[in-house]
Amino acid sequence: MGHRQRQAQATRDQVAAAARVLFSEYGWVATTIKTIAEAADIPAPTIYSAFGSKAKILEEIKRGWIDQSDVQRQHEEALSQPDPVVRLRMSAHWHRAQMELGYDVISIYQQAARADPAMAVEWSRVLAGRDRAIGKIIDSLAGDLTPGLSRQPAVDRYVACTLAETYRTLVLERNWPLSDFENWTADLLISQLLP
Repeated sequence: MGHRQRQAQATRDQVAAAARVLFSEYGWVATTIKTIAEAADIPAPTIYSAFGSKAKILEEIKRGWIDQSDVQRQHEEALSQPDPVVRLRMSAHWHRAQMELGYDVISIYQQAARADPAMAVEWSRVLAGRDRAIGKIIDSLAGDLTPGLSRQPAVDRYVACTLAETYRTLVLERNWPLSDFENWTADLLISQLLP
C-alpha cells in the first residue's frame, strides 16, 4: 500500500471512528456529516468525497468491526472442526466476539433501518449475509442434526439463539460475564440443534 493509500485509509478510519461514537450516542437521524466532520476534525467536503453518504460511512464501520472481530477466520475454523459439539462451541465463541466488539454497530443499523427505507433495505442485505453464514454451519451439521430437523428450521433456531437483543439483555443489562454468555449460547445451540 502506497503513502497516499495509507493516508486515505487513515482518513477513512478516523471518520468511521468518530461517526461510530456519534451514531451510538446521538442516533442515526441526529448525526449529520457536519457533526461527523467536526468530531473527526476532517472537512465535510473531504468526507463527502471519501464516502458520499452516512450509509457508506456505516459500511466502513461494519467492515472495521468484521475485521476486528476476526469472524471470517473463526467461522472457517469452526466449519473445519469435525466434532459437531466443538463446532457449535466455536460458533458461540465467534458470536460472542461479534457482539462484544460490535453490538453498537448492530444497534446503529437497526436505528438507521427504522428511519430510512434505503437503510432498511441495506439492513435486510446484512441479515441475509448472516443467514448465509449460519446456513453454512447448518449444512456442515447435516448428518448430525436432531432427527427430523430440516435446514430452514435449524437456521431459524440458530438465529433465535444468537439474537443481538439476547446479548443486550444478558450482558449489557443483566451484567452476565462474557464467558457465561458464551457458554450459555453454546449449550443452547447444542440443545436446539443436536440430538
